Amino acid sequence: MKRNLRYFYRLLWQTLLFWVCAMALFAFFRFYGLNSIISISLKGAVANLSMAEIYGYYVLTGILLGFIYAIVEFAFEQYSSKRLAIGPSIAFRTITYFISTIAVFTIIMEFISDSYELDIDNSIGWWLDNKVLHSNLLYVFIASLVFSFLKIATEKFGRGIFLKMLLGKYKKPQEEKRIFMFLDLKDSTGTAEELGHLKYSQFIQDFFYDLNEIVAKYDAEIYQYVGDEAVLSWPYDKGIANANCIEVFFAFESNLIKRESYYLKEYGIVPKFKAGVHGGILMVAEVGVVKKELAYHGDVINTSARIQEECNKYNASLLVSETLLNDLENKTSYSYTSLGSILLKGKHEKIEIYAINKRD
Repeated sequence: MKRNLRYFYRLLWQTLLFWVCAMALFAFFRFYGLNSIISISLKGAVANLSMAEIYGYYVLTGILLGFIYAIVEFAFEQYSSKRLAIGPSIAFRTITYFISTIAVFTIIMEFISDSYELDIDNSIGWWLDNKVLHSNLLYVFIASLVFSFLKIATEKFGRGIFLKMLLGKYKKPQEEKRIFMFLDLKDSTGTAEELGHLKYSQFIQDFFYDLNEIVAKYDAEIYQYVGDEAVLSWPYDKGIANANCIEVFFAFESNLIKRESYYLKEYGIVPKFKAGVHGGILMVAEVGVVKKELAYHGDVINTSARIQEECNKYNASLLVSETLLNDLENKTSYSYTSLGSILLKGKHEKIEIYAINKRD
């Protein structure tokens, strides 16, 4: 519950910031350079507003829109959007935003009407022949597209990464300290043979859908999908904070247990997974022109992948390097067992590895 609230608060301040800035910018472009007192006709009634009042009303509109957008986005993230096709999802959002925007402007009109004792008709359908509102709705629609684009780009590259890419930070390779988790489906070959290609693909889709419902709550970024494997990543400080890079594993496990009946009904099998986690310094660079993306290079990724490969050998679900384990916050929730110093495949030096389990 706390994770959901934290995610909602983060989404809320982002939408509030966007819409307050968007509506203030609209007011600036529309009224900049005009007299300090503006006479605005609203359904035949005239209100004389100062520039400060006009900006105030548009900022208030931005705040209301920000709240509504945050609630709608949060509801979609939690309940339906990940399983809806992009087209229906956008259509349903657009209809919701359109109705919400009319409601917001109706509230603002009522507020102005009461404040200035104006006789304004706010009955149902009042907006149909209101050209002022039409221009506002068009602007909000365009701003919504910009907001959606920014959200999609942020989800694609990770929070904070998209802005850095716009500024060209990763045109030259940069050194960063990050944590990587290689999360892989157990017994994938046997499952694929049992289910067949089509059913197995649907199985993997559902598996990754459920993973996506978890990662944002633990500040994780999905670096890439490789077959039936997902690679998660964190900036080092965010990954060790509250043991996010470990908690996400057990949260995902708990979520799959809750959906056990669904998987048994649809596929006759419940997915189980294993993961290896490691962190350290590596290089990150922007690669490609078509299908541009960030690529991480360094020993951290190779070591994380090799640690995950040791899960089968030691019959463990989650393995973590000693260096990362020592830096984790809130470790009292787990029991961990040393597997000793292990020479990983392709490595020249041994590394201490621990198996981690959740305490009852």
